[in-house]
Amino acid sequence: MSESSLTTKGQTTLPKAVRHALELQPGDRLRYVILDDGQVRLMRMVPVASLAGILRREGQRPVTLHDMEQAVAQGAAGE
Repeated sequence: MSESSLTTKGQTTLPKAVRHALELQPGDRLRYVILDDGQVRLMRMVPVASLAGILRREGQRPVTLHDMEQAVAQGAAGE
């Protein structure tokens, strides 16, 4: 288990194990989520631009907007 102390200015240094687990680099942004039971979850913010191509599959052609519209129409028609 990692721990750190809090300065009088409310700052702390994240232990190396935490930085490594979150794959943090200098300049990364963090999000703190306070849970109902008082626990805090710390997460690395992921820029939207880094999600480009996340759904890409090797050997599968990109789906066009026309293909998507046809699939939605077929689904709505119950086909």
